[in-house]
Amino acid sequence: MTGPRLRPTAVMYACGMNSVRSPMAEALTHMLFPNQVYVRSAGVRQGKNDPFVDAVMAEIGVDMSKHHPKTFEQLEESGFDLVVTLAPEAHHRALDMTRTEAVDVEYWPTLDPTLATGSREQILNEYRAVRDQLMMRIKKRLDWAPPPSG
Repeated sequence: MTGPRLRPTAVMYACGMNSVRSPMAEALTHMLFPNQVYVRSAGVRQGKNDPFVDAVMAEIGVDMSKHHPKTFEQLEESGFDLVVTLAPEAHHRALDMTRTEAVDVEYWPTLDPTLATGSREQILNEYRAVRDQLMMRIKKRLDWAPPPSG
């Protein structure tokens, strides 16, 4: 029997270094589902904050200054309903970590914009593409509806 999936109440996003894709996804989920979905992000390795992430998220009104990259081991929470992995190495780690838990682990292949080359604007365009792809996936997977106007 299949029906609509319930929206998860606790989501973790994971990628390689928790500096680009997973913090974007975490911040977008906060923006789209304020006080509705508990959300965190982590990486297989600890990265550094990425100024391109700060720039493209600021374009849509999201302040990334409070994000500090962390690894799976540094994440103090557990009990997520859904773990979304954005890089193959994060997917393997998440499956290994959650094999004894009742949690959905989904892999969303997502390009790594840090591999982009060219001018600052060309690189920013790659980051924007990842941001916008994540926004669409999150809206679809978590069944986002625009707030009623009035």
